[in-house]
Amino acid sequence: MEVFYEDQAVEFLEKAAADLEPELCSAAVVRKRLATFAKAIKLAEFSVAALARKLDDVETVARATGSSQGKAKATVTTGKVMASSDDLHLAMQAGKLSLDQAAQIADAEVSAPGSARELVKVAQRDSFHVLKDKARQKKLDAEQHRDLGARQRAARYARSHSDGLGMVHVHLALEPHVGAPIVARAEAEAERLGKRARAKGVNEPFHCHLADAYTSLLSGAGKGRAKRPELVVLVSHQVAKRGWKDVRKGEVCKIPGIGPVPPQVARTIGTDAFLNALFFDGVDLRHHKRWSRTAPVEVRVALELGDPPDFDGVLCIDCGNRFRTEFDHVHPYAAKGPSSHPNLRPRCWNCHQEKTRQDRKAGRLKPPEP
Repeated sequence: MEVFYEDQAVEFLEKAAADLEPELCSAAVVRKRLATFAKAIKLAEFSVAALARKLDDVETVARATGSSQGKAKATVTTGKVMASSDDLHLAMQAGKLSLDQAAQIADAEVSAPGSARELVKVAQRDSFHVLKDKARQKKLDAEQHRDLGARQRAARYARSHSDGLGMVHVHLALEPHVGAPIVARAEAEAERLGKRARAKGVNEPFHCHLADAYTSLLSGAGKGRAKRPELVVLVSHQVAKRGWKDVRKGEVCKIPGIGPVPPQVARTIGTDAFLNALFFDGVDLRHHKRWSRTAPVEVRVALELGDPPDFDGVLCIDCGNRFRTEFDHVHPYAAKGPSSHPNLRPRCWNCHQEKTRQDRKAGRLKPPEP
């Protein structure tokens, strides 16, 4: 009779699960056992992906794993990419990646061969949504040269349905240059509505105000005026110089933090927009300071673009979130911290509030002695 190691492993896991009583364990023991079981899951997922590649049957994989057809298809694809990428294969085989992480890396590797090495490091260092965002950027940068604009145009859609509570769900998929300013206006309107509600003593989650904001904007009642630019498009000078026809290697034509747009679209936007010239070796904005709460225009524009040379926009330096980011004074404004490039860092609303709480507790919000 043929005996497989995985059969023995399953027997050990069944016994460990039967004896598991987390309520009787200390927090340290729970964390240790959690890490052990999590690694066991990752090792099992590596084997599932490898076997799914051999089987190449999405329906069978979906039934065996109890997952959706979409996830089963991603598992098969991950197994196939794993066979041609040593970086992805070795990381999964060592139990360093979950199947969800590997699927994100595999998707980027298909469009941008060789990107797996960097993304494996990101997966082990940062949270899942940071990996997902980085993999998306890698894929979009590669797809930009493959008629991405036409595919984005064809992929736009709107869907709606009602749930068990009778709530109406609306899902929109819009082209980047169309969706980005709408989102910016809605978030600005939600901030305004939230401040008004808090002034009346009503504290509700931001997503509630965001729902009201979209309703106001669709009805034409909301202001939706943002302090930050609603839409920033970064275009290499060479692209414009050639007549806005194509984007070549080493050049960009994109919305920072979102992704590339066709040069023809950027040209149309540029006919009715404020134009700024950005020089890598020009004025060093790190030496530009202003002791006021509002940052200078030059500094705000530089911050919105993100760090060169990638210019991938802004994301929270604490958790990597891109949603509802704000520019926080590292050295607090209340303590005479300047509005300068090195003293302003993006943080999501939650991380910004936590940092302010810690500053207040440590006494850093007091102005310095004369």
